[in-house]
Amino acid sequence: MIHRQISSKIASLSKQYPIVTVTGPRQSGKSTLLRAEFPDYKYVSLEDPDMREFATSDPRGFLATYPDQTIIDEAERVPALFSYLQTHVDAANKEGMYLLAGSRNFLLMEGIDQSLAGRTAILKLLPFSRKELHDSGELPNTIDEQIFTGFYPRVYDKKIHPTDYYPSYIQTYVERDLRLISNISDLNRFVRFLRLCAGRVGQILNKTSLATECGCTMPTVEAWLSILEASYICHRLEPNFNNHNKRIIKSPKLYFYDTGLVCNLLGITDAGQVATHYLRGSLFENLVVNQFVKDGFNRGITPDLTFWRDSSGNEVDLIQTKGTEQWAYEIKSGATFSQDFFKGLVKWASLSSTPAERLSVIYGGVQRFESSTGNVVPFPLTF
Repeated sequence: MIHRQISSKIASLSKQYPIVTVTGPRQSGKSTLLRAEFPDYKYVSLEDPDMREFATSDPRGFLATYPDQTIIDEAERVPALFSYLQTHVDAANKEGMYLLAGSRNFLLMEGIDQSLAGRTAILKLLPFSRKELHDSGELPNTIDEQIFTGFYPRVYDKKIHPTDYYPSYIQTYVERDLRLISNISDLNRFVRFLRLCAGRVGQILNKTSLATECGCTMPTVEAWLSILEASYICHRLEPNFNNHNKRIIKSPKLYFYDTGLVCNLLGITDAGQVATHYLRGSLFENLVVNQFVKDGFNRGITPDLTFWRDSSGNEVDLIQTKGTEQWAYEIKSGATFSQDFFKGLVKWASLSSTPAERLSVIYGGVQRFESSTGNVVPFPLTF
């Protein structure tokens, strides 16, 4: 099993909370991780119809059968169980009683907010990080291969080709998860919407354009985007307002949690096609942004990430805020460095009074160096 960076955080929180909840996309490795790290815990999956019926019809009997040290997978399948868990763990007053896992974030968090607030630590597990694959010797050799293959554990564990894995993943997501999360009557139109989103990866989100091309209403677009976010398919990067320029773009940018999934939705069938694809720069940007997201989630925090663009076209791809300080990154897929890469960073720095040491260009080359305007960092050496 490939070691997951989040393991130590789960272990430490299980000694501080009665319940630790691990959420994330389907097949990101949640149950595999919990069973490997907590071998003495009993394991129950509420995907199992018999177990789901037991927990639904007799929640007290279910908790009497599994009173302590239990992993409950797909916990959101029985929302009523959360109220009984609340009284059970309150009465026991001890740590490390349950580990909950779930892939339908909206349903899971609804149950937690209503019944388990303050009683559970919440962590997010995404597919593998580049560091996890690198340390295990499984990281694909080139950036294009990494973009195309994606980072879902099953691709590496079972050696499944991406063109075989992702269509099945999408079909399972659409036919199973969506029916539980939302009553979407036209699944074919939703899949078209999903593909349209893939074609806009790394771009400013234009919901009007999406509605027009998909043939649906603006409220439907917003509802479907929320569903994609709740099920860890897409995420939005919000604009940064912490500067002195009022002429800024106020719409978010759209990214996917996994580039392999995007490639499949775009009809890319091998890594060689990535190199010449018109969205190669956006796919590379998505790859980099995701590593910042995973780095935060694996440490148990939600990183404060934004971007900046003004009405004149000046842009900074990624701004990371830590306390009162900000670090800015320009992301370029090219392997050859150009001083022009710093143009947006320099403009933003002049408005925000950010020193050069907190400005970086992340690019597809191999040389790392510092300049008077900032740092130049090759992506293959990051994370």
